[in-house]
Amino acid sequence: MAVILPHGVLFRGGAEERIRAKLLKDGHIDTVIGLPANLFFSTGIPVCILVLKKYKKPDDVLFINAGEYFEKGKRQNRLLPEHIEKIVSTYQYRNKEDRYSRRVMMDKIANNDYNLNISRYISTAKQEETIDLAAVHTQLAVLEKQINEATEKHNGFIKELGLPPLP
Repeated sequence: MAVILPHGVLFRGGAEERIRAKLLKDGHIDTVIGLPANLFFSTGIPVCILVLKKYKKPDDVLFINAGEYFEKGKRQNRLLPEHIEKIVSTYQYRNKEDRYSRRVMMDKIANNDYNLNISRYISTAKQEETIDLAAVHTQLAVLEKQINEATEKHNGFIKELGLPPLP
C-alpha cells in the first residue's frame, strides 16, 4: 500500500510518533519517498509517499529524496515521466545514489527515535566548488595590467583634448 502524507508525519511526536514506531517495529514501512512542493491542487506543501508492506523483513527502510526532480509550473509543479521512472526504478531495485536515495538499517532509525525525516538520512548539501587561488591571482594580475594599459591609452587621448587625465 502507498499513502500520500504531509512531511510532518515523518518526524512529529505524540500519536504520530507512536504509530510510526509501531509500523517500523512491525516491519511494515518499506520506503519513504519525498516529493516536491505544489504537486497537488489542494495543497502547496511538499508531501511524501509511505510505501507499506504487510510482510517484509524489518531490516531497513529505503529513502528516496525526489523533492528536487520536477518541472516547475506557473500554478502547479509536475513530475515528468523521467522523474517517475527514476523513482520507480530506484524503488524497484533499491538503488543507492548520492543526494537521492539510501537504504537505512532499522537500528539506525531506532537510534533516531524512529524519526523518518528524509534529510536526516540523505544529505542534500552540494559540495562547494573549490577555488584555485593561484589561478585567480594570476588572472587578476593580467586584468590589472590590461586596466593600466587602457588607462594610459585613454589618458593619452584625454591629454590631446586638453582635459585632465584619469588617476
